Amino acid sequence: MQFDFDTLIDRRHTNSLKWDVANGELPMWVADMDFRTSPEIIEALKSRVEHGIYGYATIPDEWNQAYVSWWKTRYHIDLIADRLVFCTGVVPAISSIIRKITTPNENVLIQTPVYNIFFNCILNNGRRVVESPLVYDGRHYEIDFEDLERKLANPQTTVMILCNPHNPIGKVWNRDTLARIGALCLKHHVIVISDEIHCDLTNPGITNTPFVSISPECANNCITCMAPTKTFNIAGLQTAAVYVPNPQLHHKVWRGLNTDEVAEPNAFAIDATIAAYRKGAPWLDALRQYLYDNKQAVDEFLSFNLPNVHCIASQATYLLWLDVSAYTDDSHRFANEIRQKTGLFVSAGTEYGGNGAKFLRLNVACPRATLYDGLNRLKRAIIQR
Repeated sequence: MQFDFDTLIDRRHTNSLKWDVANGELPMWVADMDFRTSPEIIEALKSRVEHGIYGYATIPDEWNQAYVSWWKTRYHIDLIADRLVFCTGVVPAISSIIRKITTPNENVLIQTPVYNIFFNCILNNGRRVVESPLVYDGRHYEIDFEDLERKLANPQTTVMILCNPHNPIGKVWNRDTLARIGALCLKHHVIVISDEIHCDLTNPGITNTPFVSISPECANNCITCMAPTKTFNIAGLQTAAVYVPNPQLHHKVWRGLNTDEVAEPNAFAIDATIAAYRKGAPWLDALRQYLYDNKQAVDEFLSFNLPNVHCIASQATYLLWLDVSAYTDDSHRFANEIRQKTGLFVSAGTEYGGNGAKFLRLNVACPRATLYDGLNRLKRAIIQR
């Protein structure tokens, strides 16, 4: 089946966070895609709209089974259906979990550079951020396990947020690495929150390894946050799930999500999720190939036009991490300069901690014509410096 990812869709004047920019500007920052979602999801939503009544919604067994079937097919894992909890989003889930299973001033560990909203989830709830920076060798990132263990061993560190796969560096952690993380967290009594919202968006031929699959012990010590929203570009429908195999921990998380009033679906969230996981696989596989081709196009463009800009090899997500250290050590200022000169709106790496001051994050989930427009703007901004 053929799917169209090349058509340019005008998203202006649709109350789009991404496209609420000035005329002539090109937003390639926040993580949503400029593609229509899977046709099967659109049809499911049309059917729901045509019903005409949008009252309070319940969560049917079909929702749980949709997740169970999807993870069984794609990750060969048998999820326990009744250990899944609906949530309106992964970020609300992480914030709620932090409030429920930690106390004020405890440490929550993150591996930087990492998704910037993790900082908000921790700090806004009165907890302390502990960074274990990833080690960068000029081409790749790895974990500094000595630093990681030292910080996990602090009795004040009670939770680690694992980004799996890792945003913004696009890394798929292998099983051995995850097992080593899991062993350290068990040793030091640190609960793992594994954010796996990008898990389905791997390059063709690459499969993400869910943290919960590493061992029964790791499964008993982790909370997995998952959603169809990034995968199928339906973030505005506010639908996610939290999976907690440990029955005592599950009860705590379930109570926290309900107390925080983020465990009730809107009228469209359930139907969209079921359609996505039951019927969306062909669309997703076509999308993954298109995104991979976009990544290849970026590599080729940079190699020919901007050889001093290095793109970190990406195995997952549609967010590329660009090393612009040849031009700046202040990516916030550099990103503003690019936007002022060309209208290209990218994310400054400073937002992500670690060594992000020398990086930009570029969203390539767009038609090829839009991608080349953005790349040419980047080239023009750098050449004109």
